[in-house]
This record gives sequence, C-alpha cells and structure tokens, in this order.
Amino acid sequence: MATTKPRSSSSRAVTVDKAGYVQGARKWIIALTASLAALVEIIDTSIVNVALKDIQTNLGATITEVGWVVTAYAIANVILIPLSAWLGQRFGQKRYFIFSLIGFTIASVLCGFSVNLPMLIASRILQGLCGGGLLAKGQTILYETFPPAEQGVAQGLFGVVALAGPAIGPTLGGYLTDALGWRWIFFVNLPLGIVAVVMAIIFLQPDRPSTVAQQRVDWWGIGLLAIAIGSLQTFLEEGEKDAWFESPFIIGLGITAVIGLILFIWQELRVRNPAVDLRVLRHRSLAAGSLFFGILGMGLYGILFSVPLFAQTILGFSATQTGWLLAPGALVSALFIIPFSRLTAKVDKRLLVGIGAIGTALVAFQLANITPQTGTDQLFYPLIWRGLATVMMFVPLSMATLGDLPKHEVAAGAGFSNLTRQLGGSIGIAVITTVLEQRAAFHKVVLLAHLRLTDPQTQQRLSSLTGLFQSKGADPITAHQQAIATLEQIINKQVAVLAYADVFRLMGIIFLCSLPLILFLGKGTRGKVEIGH
Repeated sequence: MATTKPRSSSSRAVTVDKAGYVQGARKWIIALTASLAALVEIIDTSIVNVALKDIQTNLGATITEVGWVVTAYAIANVILIPLSAWLGQRFGQKRYFIFSLIGFTIASVLCGFSVNLPMLIASRILQGLCGGGLLAKGQTILYETFPPAEQGVAQGLFGVVALAGPAIGPTLGGYLTDALGWRWIFFVNLPLGIVAVVMAIIFLQPDRPSTVAQQRVDWWGIGLLAIAIGSLQTFLEEGEKDAWFESPFIIGLGITAVIGLILFIWQELRVRNPAVDLRVLRHRSLAAGSLFFGILGMGLYGILFSVPLFAQTILGFSATQTGWLLAPGALVSALFIIPFSRLTAKVDKRLLVGIGAIGTALVAFQLANITPQTGTDQLFYPLIWRGLATVMMFVPLSMATLGDLPKHEVAAGAGFSNLTRQLGGSIGIAVITTVLEQRAAFHKVVLLAHLRLTDPQTQQRLSSLTGLFQSKGADPITAHQQAIATLEQIINKQVAVLAYADVFRLMGIIFLCSLPLILFLGKGTRGKVEIGH
C-alpha cells in the first residue's frame, strides 16, 4: 500500500503518495483550477467571432483588417502550445502556469481598452501567447495530480470546458456585445482570471528542482517553430480570403510553412535538448491519437462553425439567437461527460472512441438533410446528439493517447494532442469555407441549366411573383424586375443550402475514414510510472 507524505513545508501540507499523486480533496480543487484556466482560454478562441462587426464599426477598420483580431490570436496560440512542455520544465509547471494566467488576464484587459486596431491586434497576440500554455499545462497538471484509476473523472471535468467552451463563446459573446458592447467580451476575463490565479497560487503543487534551466536554449528550434507554425496557421486563416494559390502571398506562406517544418524537424531531431521533443512521437498511441485529435478538431470546430453560419445566413438568426441554438448541445456535453468518463474504467477506451466517431458521422449525415425550410426544431436534436457523440470520444481519446506515456513525457504529449486539435479546427474551417464556395458555384450552374426563363414553370412562377408585387402597388416593369430579383434570391438560397449539405456530408465521410486510426491507440492504462519532469 502506498504511504503518504507531505511534499514540504512550502507546499501548504500537500499530501502525496509514493508515485507523487496528490491525496485528499485538494486534488479536486486543483482540477477545478486547471479547468477554469482552460475555460477562459478556450472561450476566447470563439467569443470574438460574433463581435467582429461591432469592432470593425467602432475602430473604423475594414473587414479584412478586423479579421486579424481572430488570426493574430490563433497564430500566437498554436506557436506556444508545442513549446508549453519545455517552458514548464525550464521555469516550473506552477510558475509558468501562473505566469500564463496573469499574462492572459492583463492582455484581456488591454484588449478591452484598445483605442485602435493595431493596439487590439498586439494585445490579442500577447493574449494568444499567454493562453497557449494554459490548455496543455492544465491537462498535464491533471495527469500529474491524479492516479491512473481516477484519470477518467479528472479528464472528464477538464473535457467539460474543452467541449462546452467553443459553444459558450458565441453565446456569451453575442449577449455581452448586444447588452454591454464588444469591449466586455474581454473584460469578463478579469474576474475569472483573478480567481484562477489565486487558486493556482494556493493549491497547485510546488515546483520540483529542474535541470532543464541549466541546459542550453534551443533558439533555432524555437525560431523555426514560430516561422513554420505561424506560416501554416496564417495560410489556413487567410487562404480563402485571398483565393488560395491565386495569391503570391498565400503561395509564399505555403512554401515557407513546408520548408520551415522540414528544417524544424531536422533541428529538433539532431540536438540533445530540443525545445520540442519530437521523439515522444515514438509512442504509437500518441502519434495515432494526435492525428485523431486533429480530426476531432475538424468535427468539433467545423460543425460549430458551419451551423452558426447556416443559421445566420440562411435562417437570419442574430448572434444571440445563434448562441442559444448551440447552448443545449453544450449543456448536454457538460451534463454527460462525467458519467461517460466513469465508463472509461470499465469499457475499452478504443470502443468508446469508435462509437463516438460513428455517432458524429451519423449526426453529420443527418445535418446534410437540411432544406430551405429547416429551422430550430430540425437542428435541435442533431446538435444534442453531436454533443453526446463528442463527449463519448473526448475523454477516452485523451486517455488512450496520453495514458500509456511515461509520466515525464505526458507534458510533451499533451502539447502535441492539443496542437493537432487546434490545427485540425483551423484546417476544418479552411476546408469548409473553400468547399462552400466551390459547391455553391457548382450547384448554381446545375440549377440554372435546368431553370430557363423560357421554361413554362419558370414563366408561371415569374407571373405569380409579378402579380404579387403589382398588387402591392408596383408598376408592371418594376414588378417584373422585382420578381426576377426574388427568383434569383430563391435560387441563391437553395444553392447555399445544397453547399452546406455537401459540407456536412464531407465531415461525416472524414469521421468514417478515421476509424482505422483507433486500431493504433493504446489502452490508456500506464503500466510504468516515472516521476520527474
């Protein structure tokens, strides 16, 4: 039986067992602290989207310029995620986590007080750099705090915020923007940040002495990572706006990303103390799980991108209405993730991941049945089922990916899995916007080929519309022009609906194609426990 012992007098009587896991109720407070910090970071990846129009008007920016408020955060965020393991080892997990929290909170306040667009973008970069360490570090803290037998519930608590955050962001952002103004989407982080910092200072385990601080810094690796991942993220964020490879800028970003990634991999594999330990990918479960997390990111962020876009452009929903449309699914995820997490101790995690992936695919195929008459009632249950299916995947996938890693490599593994999930979301959104445009153009050509002004049915519809506008007081010529414009709007709406249906169908196919990856996942029960950083 494991004996317990206090870590030190400076640890405020933290009691740990022989393997270094925290005992008693304190570990649940640590889990709440890590989850709260992750929540504010995840919410800020989507909360800004619904306020861009207000920011654009208030700061006098163009649509293209204000888009960098989102892009700047995303770029900074994905650059720091893979570095979070090394930074935690070099400066201490607790010290780096608290520093990231404080920096994120200060950057949020600076965003709210921004008087022009450059100041806002600079503040968002700082916010992204600090936020990049919160998600992976939070997950690492849980793996170092809870023993393997309790990881399911601990990761379930963390999964609540990871899954609900992307849906809470637009809901909260829409309400704050409509009620108080766009600046409050940033000010709301201040009280949450202060609470999280205080809890982290009081309850997190003290840092152990580190030998990494005396090692030589891999500046080449850090620089190449920033160039490669920064170029890739910008390529994904800006590609659709600049017509992809029709733009020299986008071509240059693509080339830079490829060359940068090759040089980065070469650099990290040749040095003794790399900034990002790529050797951790020798674990088959981590490599397969990280790839699957990328697909999960496409599904998680892809559906949460497509459904609001459909609701606002086709159904005419406001930002607040769109947020409430997503809220029930997020609530279901939060309610069921703990019960599902308990299953991970009794059922093969790979089976749960497979069921969740198939369930998500079925939801996507169900959403592909949308029509111009689709409304809230038709979207409600698919979004509920999506929440359940995602919950069934998230925690088992996290444990199957990281659970078999030696304890000292969990931080690097968590960085990779979170990075691929974030990049998966970016890739998913880039693919969706491209497919929407291309399929809309295709369907319009097909519809117009079957719909001619000389066709009797078309003539009858135009005649009916013309009569309708004449009955409202328009002269015959104006009424006919209005009838043609109305018919074109109907065609464009039908074309858009068909394009959205193609997107949902594609996402379902992608999830089904990902099923073979499950065979390479681990069982998620660490057989060997190693202490240290």
